[in-house]
Amino acid sequence: MNNNVYGIDLGTCNFKVFCKSTGKILQEKNTIAIINKNQIYAYGDAAYAMYEKAPENILVDFPVVSGVIADFNFLQEFIYDYLEEKMRGKVKGAEFIVAVPTDITDVEKRAFFELFFKGKFKPKSVLLCEKPIADAVGLGIDVNEPTGVMVVNMGADTTEISIISLGGLVLSNLMHYGGNRMDEAIMNYIRKKFNLVIGQKTAMALKETIGSGLPGRTESMIIVGRDVVSGLPIEMEISAEVIYEAIRPTLESICSSIKMILEKTPPELARDIMHSGIYITGGGSQIHNLDKLFEEITNIKVNICETPEESAVRGLVKIVSDSKYKRLPFSMKNNILK
Repeated sequence: MNNNVYGIDLGTCNFKVFCKSTGKILQEKNTIAIINKNQIYAYGDAAYAMYEKAPENILVDFPVVSGVIADFNFLQEFIYDYLEEKMRGKVKGAEFIVAVPTDITDVEKRAFFELFFKGKFKPKSVLLCEKPIADAVGLGIDVNEPTGVMVVNMGADTTEISIISLGGLVLSNLMHYGGNRMDEAIMNYIRKKFNLVIGQKTAMALKETIGSGLPGRTESMIIVGRDVVSGLPIEMEISAEVIYEAIRPTLESICSSIKMILEKTPPELARDIMHSGIYITGGGSQIHNLDKLFEEITNIKVNICETPEESAVRGLVKIVSDSKYKRLPFSMKNNILK
C-alpha cells in the first residue's frame, strides 16, 4: 500500500510538488515540447530550454494558462512521467492534494481533480484546496483563527489577492495578469524606446535581475537583441530605471486592486491586517523593493518569505496531514460519479 502524499501546485510557469515521505520540494518548468502535433518530445526544464528556439515541427507550449488547465491530456502525461521518474514508482495509490485558484468555475476545478483521479495515477484519494488558504498555512499562519489575514500571490499569469478568516475566504480577487504581463511590457517598452526586439526570456531576466518596485535603482544589464532598423543582432546596456518605467503600469494596477480589496474589508478584519501585515507570495513577489512599494501605497507593513514559490505546496501537505485542517480541502468525486 502506498501511503505517500503529494502536494501539487500547478502554476503557469512552474510545476511544484512536495513529497511528504521525502520532505523534498521538486520544481520544474510547466512546459511541454510537442513534435508532430501529437507526441511529447520533451517536458519541464528541457522543454523550456527550447522555448523561442525550436524549429517549426516542434511546438513549445504551456499547458496551464491564466491559472487553468489548457491542455489536459499532455499535462496529465507530463506530470505522471515526471513523478514516475523522480519518485521511482511511488506514484500509484498515493494521495494527492492540489491547489486551485479561487475565482474559477466548477468545470475548471473539476479538470484539476480529474487530472489525477483519472488516468494512470490510480490514487488513494484526490483533494483540492483553494490556493490562498494553502499559501497562508504554508506561511505558518493558523487560518482557523477568527483573525483577518491578507495574502497577495503574484504568479506568472495571475495575481490573487485574498482576505482569509476562520478557514475561509472573506474576499478574493483573481486578476488575469502577473509576471508575464510585465515581461511583455518590458519587450514592448524596449522596442518602442530603443528599436530593439528581445525575447520573453531576456525580458524575464531583466525583470528578475534589475527590476524594482520603486525608482532609484542604479544597476544595469547588457542584453542582446535584434535592431529593428538594420535587422542585425546588437548588444545594448539597459538600465534599471528603464525596466522600472516598463513594469510600473502593471504594478500600479496591482496596487489599485490591493487598495480596492482593503476598502471592502470589514473594519474588524482590517484591524487584524493592520496588526499582522500583508503577506506576499509567488514568484512575482521577489521583485526588488516590491514590499516597500506596497507599504507606501497601503501604510501597512508587508511580510515576505524566503521561498515564496513554495509556500502553497508546503501548506498543502500540512493541511492534509494535520487533523485541525481537515475541513479545508474538498473532493469533487461525487461530481464525477454523477
